[in-house]
Amino acid sequence: MANPKNDLDTGGTQLRESGFDPAAPAPARIIKLRELRGKTDASDLAIAKALGEISDPGAGELLVEMESNASGALRREIRRAIYKLRQHGIEVREPEAQPKSAPSPTEAGLTALMSPIDAEGAQIVWMVKARPRGGLVRMWGLITENYGLAGVQNHSVTRRELKTQQEELEHQAGVKLIDIDPRLADFILCDAYRRTSDEHRLNVGNFYALRTEVTGAPLPTQLTHPIYAEFAKEAAEEPSIDLLKEPEVQAFRIPPKELKPYLEEVNRAQESVLVVSRSSQEDRIMGAVEKAIGELLSGARAERLQRRLEHTGLYLAKTGRRQQAGWAAAAAARIRDGADLKKVAFFRSLVQTQLGALLTQEAERKREEPRLIMTPAEALRAQEEARARGSRR
Repeated sequence: MANPKNDLDTGGTQLRESGFDPAAPAPARIIKLRELRGKTDASDLAIAKALGEISDPGAGELLVEMESNASGALRREIRRAIYKLRQHGIEVREPEAQPKSAPSPTEAGLTALMSPIDAEGAQIVWMVKARPRGGLVRMWGLITENYGLAGVQNHSVTRRELKTQQEELEHQAGVKLIDIDPRLADFILCDAYRRTSDEHRLNVGNFYALRTEVTGAPLPTQLTHPIYAEFAKEAAEEPSIDLLKEPEVQAFRIPPKELKPYLEEVNRAQESVLVVSRSSQEDRIMGAVEKAIGELLSGARAERLQRRLEHTGLYLAKTGRRQQAGWAAAAAARIRDGADLKKVAFFRSLVQTQLGALLTQEAERKREEPRLIMTPAEALRAQEEARARGSRR
């Protein structure tokens, strides 16, 4: 697998060898970088990085142009560069949304529903297709964050049966299913199947064959989540820590076994006899929190958290919580743009809250554990109580 850092290093050398002067005036650097676009993937990565170092609106415009056809590592590098420019006060517009084309014949009569993601990372997605001769075919998919597509089935139902089943599911789960763009539902299901291991695919069945019963659209490989277009202004702002009050966000959990090493660091900071002041103790605790953010909210988990925040933002918007939806879009955008999450209050609070909850659980468990070592006075009382119980028998 290619290493983006190596590509950046190689690309940076190529840029300089091609005549790019990092010390030249900003307009000259932008013109040169525009000329060098498209030479190699490595140079495009390096161009994006170099543009992020140029505090000029022209650099932002070129980055927006590059993003329109970018994907993967290049798009992530472009988003990091855009975020960096914004941090330096340079306004960078979001790419204009592509105009929606007329639905293709395979999309006619296609609708979709989605549940929120629960504490186990599970989510239900339905795609419903009207049959030409009446009735519906409903694709029912169960997605899990860790394993991908856990199950998928197609059912022939009437509209009355569909409504009844939706009401029963919502009653049993205690949540609402929201209407979503079928293209988003299709992407969620296809993306989940791509993430499913061969071992787990044996339990899923022939997903692609089932999919063709509801849509003949090309398999989606990329999707700009609709939350960013709907909340473009809010996504550029800082996410509020009040977002953590929403049940759908509280459902996100980092596994306790992965948090435990950082909890131990917090405990050591609290118990250390070497700590001479409360402020130094708090610094050590915050150091453990930042370390947890850097190591636990990165890579694949960061991508899953980004998707969760995107879907949750859409769910919040559809259930009448637009302000909270904007905060979710902003938090997701921070991950998308490669921001340093340790510097974002929302993510610090997210990890602190989970560490605090685990700390409380540990304290309660210790209080409930039987004492294995007794003081002499406790031992005497225990003996007297045992004799008293024996005499009463």
